[in-house]
Amino acid sequence: MTQSIIITGGGRGIGKATALAFLDAGWNVGLIGRNPDPLNALAEAHAGALALPCDVADEASVAAAFDTAMATWGHLDVLFNNAGVAVLGSTIDELSVDDWRGLIDINVTGSFICAREAFKRMRAQSPQGGRIINNGSVSAYVPRWGSAAYTTSKHAITGLTRSISLDGRAFNIACGQIDIGNALTDMAQAMTKGVPQADGSIAVEPVMDVSNVVKSVRHMADLPLEANVQFMTVMASAMPYIGRG
Repeated sequence: MTQSIIITGGGRGIGKATALAFLDAGWNVGLIGRNPDPLNALAEAHAGALALPCDVADEASVAAAFDTAMATWGHLDVLFNNAGVAVLGSTIDELSVDDWRGLIDINVTGSFICAREAFKRMRAQSPQGGRIINNGSVSAYVPRWGSAAYTTSKHAITGLTRSISLDGRAFNIACGQIDIGNALTDMAQAMTKGVPQADGSIAVEPVMDVSNVVKSVRHMADLPLEANVQFMTVMASAMPYIGRG
């Protein structure tokens, strides 16, 4: 049976790079994202790709997307819960409640909804089981300056990962988390020009090629369900993380 994976945030950045790698490896790949154009472009170019445009924070549309994937493939092996946004560069008193709620809705509620739909189907399918990989961040451990909403959301992802990992034991569902630091995507371009540091300075930060993230996700996904990478940190070696701030 051809293995299958759903990737949220699959139209750009880490999601797109990961999708291409799984497609090259012969997997069926479901692509979730709010903008249908890049998803459709990938689906038109690759026979194994399935465009599933939806907002991860919309429960009904996410459920419909998973229904489409299951109707197409009959089985779901992996969810890469990757979609997320960032609101950076302001102290908590300058952060609007609307920006806070918008980020939490995508990063936390969206991750919960997608994990919930994947878990439900992995539990019900035969053979039972599957794997959920949550995209955390080094901010799941230590914040960068001006990141109250983003850092809070990534700490929440760690709690979600631990809970799913425990709840999934009875159903052969493994859950792990990849914590990524300064992978060079559109979101990280600012790192190459200079970003605020905790001491008030502006500094260029080292970055790494996104292929390092792709290899790490592939390793996690390729393990048999008897084994799990619970937490993995992959980051630019010299970025400010150890001793950050």
